[in-house]
Amino acid sequence: MFDLPAIQQALQQFGLDGWLLYDFRGSNQLARRIMQLTDDSMGSRRCAYGIPAKGTPVRIVHRIEDSALDHLPGEKQIYLRWQEFEGALESFLNGKDRVAMEYSEKNGNPYISRVDGGTIELVRSFGAEVVSSGDLIQLFEAVWSDEQWKMHQEASVLTNAAFDLSWRLIADSVRNGDGVEEKAVCDAIMDHFHSNGMTTYHPPIVARGPHSGLPHYETGTGQDTLIRKHDFVLIDLWAKMDRPNSVYSDLTRTGFVGEDVPQKYTAIFEIVAAARDAGIEKVKTAMAAEEPLPGGDVDDAVRNVIENAGYGEFFGHRTGHSIGQEVHGNGAHLDNLETREDRQILPQTCFSIEPGIYLEEFGIRSEVDVFVDAQRQVHVTGGLIQQEVIPILKEY
Repeated sequence: MFDLPAIQQALQQFGLDGWLLYDFRGSNQLARRIMQLTDDSMGSRRCAYGIPAKGTPVRIVHRIEDSALDHLPGEKQIYLRWQEFEGALESFLNGKDRVAMEYSEKNGNPYISRVDGGTIELVRSFGAEVVSSGDLIQLFEAVWSDEQWKMHQEASVLTNAAFDLSWRLIADSVRNGDGVEEKAVCDAIMDHFHSNGMTTYHPPIVARGPHSGLPHYETGTGQDTLIRKHDFVLIDLWAKMDRPNSVYSDLTRTGFVGEDVPQKYTAIFEIVAAARDAGIEKVKTAMAAEEPLPGGDVDDAVRNVIENAGYGEFFGHRTGHSIGQEVHGNGAHLDNLETREDRQILPQTCFSIEPGIYLEEFGIRSEVDVFVDAQRQVHVTGGLIQQEVIPILKEY
């Protein structure tokens, strides 16, 4: 349910005079989520919802779509002419110095930048300073309920079990024949998800040999996709319970189809694991000290380990992403590479930590999920943290 008192409390907490939620034909999905506009309620005219830090909100809607925001509290201002729309905005902004919108300075964080430049110019012309709503969005989009935390733990047990299923399938297929196709392992994982009441937006990544060096490899599309003895294998999988409001579990692990893992794989894995663990420790330290922690700071801590080991150029993506009802959620990402992520990591949010080193012959990524609870305790989910490349024929 829309919680006006909670939003106004947050505005006061962040020292903001208001929050102006604006959308035109689905251009601002974040604002639509806060305004509780579903995908099938797409309008064809501009609408805005102004929430003051104190007082009564205002719904600004076009005459032919005047009921678009009737489910929200506040006064209604109906416009027809563009001059009336601008006048309604000016009226809401009167006397407000700092107003939040889905904006990022110099587009440093495009995940938040959903309002077009012209609208930002218009708001500024009325004397308001536009600041990012990034942390506000987190509070109302990325913070998990107790029920979601329980569903994540349930999903984590099942995603963890999918690795055992996969390694065993690979081991049995190699012992009893020539091996198994990447796609067959992928299909087995999907069957496991479906039979256990889970859903996912996309099948997992199962990548043998050099395919594992492609972070977003599409399973089964490589030149040689048969997993054989002495192959290196990376599996990245994600799923959630098939229930309303459920949230994802997203994990990546690596294995070698043999009894003894060659040193070339072990050496790279140890660097990646050390980087992963540095990220976990960074979060734990900041949460224990109750210090603010921008997502970009965790990315720096992880990336420094890989760069100091001489493999910085082979780590070509952010350290992690917010996790929610979408696998890439709307909270703070762990990124100071691709974007400037200055949103804070907040209690009751979840994110992945997944550094990787991607070489021509193979790539290694180790991904865990981290949830910070309401008491700032840090939980790493998805079973035991991988400490070595799995020797598949030895363990299974």
